[in-house]
Amino acid sequence: MDASARTTTYGDHVVVHVAGDIDVHTVGLLRDHLGPPVEAGRDLVVDLSRVTFLDSTGLGVLVTARKKADVRGGRMQLVVAGERVMKVFRITALTRLFTIHPTLETALAT
Repeated sequence: MDASARTTTYGDHVVVHVAGDIDVHTVGLLRDHLGPPVEAGRDLVVDLSRVTFLDSTGLGVLVTARKKADVRGGRMQLVVAGERVMKVFRITALTRLFTIHPTLETALAT
């Protein structure tokens, strides 16, 4: 499956909605959508609820964006609904780095 991404704004939050497989071939799409809100120090929610696969290159882009967001005074949260993708965050212990929500609504409420 190919990947897709789109960016929307909900109040003070910028939301990057991502779908499909995020791997070495599609990670540039994710990086391109995360860059502007991270650089601007915006509160960012990355909605991964429609992501079916996430490899280490995708994780690397998310970690880098999180670090940049911290430096620029922004906040970055994730939405992960699928067990397959959530397992990747648990195995890599990235659940300690990221605030992860089960739904977009819960992420936007914080």
